[in-house]
Amino acid sequence: MKILFVAGDPKPERWTVPIRELLPDAEIYVWDPDGPAVNADYAIVWQPPSALFEREKNLKAVFNLGAGIDGLLKVPNLPKDLTVVRLEDAGMSAQMAEYVLHQLLEANREMETYREQQRQGVWKIHRPMKRSEWPVGVMGLGHIGKRVARTLAALDYRVSGWARGEHSLEGVSTHAGPDQLAGFLKSTRVLVNTLPLTDETRDIINYDLLSQLQPGAVLINVGRGEHLVEDDLLRALDEGILRKASLDVFRKEPLPEDHPFWQREDITITPHISARTLRDATLEQITGKIRDHAQGRPITGVVDTERGY
Repeated sequence: MKILFVAGDPKPERWTVPIRELLPDAEIYVWDPDGPAVNADYAIVWQPPSALFEREKNLKAVFNLGAGIDGLLKVPNLPKDLTVVRLEDAGMSAQMAEYVLHQLLEANREMETYREQQRQGVWKIHRPMKRSEWPVGVMGLGHIGKRVARTLAALDYRVSGWARGEHSLEGVSTHAGPDQLAGFLKSTRVLVNTLPLTDETRDIINYDLLSQLQPGAVLINVGRGEHLVEDDLLRALDEGILRKASLDVFRKEPLPEDHPFWQREDITITPHISARTLRDATLEQITGKIRDHAQGRPITGVVDTERGY
């Protein structure tokens, strides 16, 4: 079995050494843009070049080093019949739930107000938060979205979820499809986006959508920057439709120095750190799936490239 690592890491040995340990019978290669074809059976990739699929014609499957596969699907010559496998969790869902909870508490527990009081030497207690005033809506009910929804529901928040297809989740009111989106938004004050990026979800967080949220709404975007229409967000904030936005993903990363988001006190910016790939858990998952696929056993995480997830 030949495995090709294609991720642009300046220190690929951080990945290839443990892969060799986990799959001792495999031959492991690192992508060389100027090198010959290795006739790989499998490729482990992150934003691979189109040359990969021009050169490696015998790939049985490609494994993405992340849950989001929009970057891989953008490669113009990705073979339509090639099995594409995304990363499932690998420690990311717990991190994402932590991040969302932190941003929610920053808003509804007025933590910035208390930090400012500390700077001024002021001891003042504000009205306690009522969870009933902070209903949460999670857009996207994949593995990560479900973990976020379950975590918040376990803390007695009223949580709703919306996705393209039907889902059932204990303690969470679920909505499906375009016809149920308006009802979902009407019941939401804190909107959490964990959707995959597809043609259908691009620009979904626009002025019309934000206007349907409850008054004093908060946006937490941990999906993709392309989900959000940036000018519409600024308009919603300026008009008081939104109280605050916490953004971890952006259309252009790093966020340009002259971007207007930097100057907004009502926008919290983090540099795409809501959930980082944990190398050990990631490689254990991927190598296990490679082993199962090579032996003809079914694997999970296979992407429907037509739908984009």
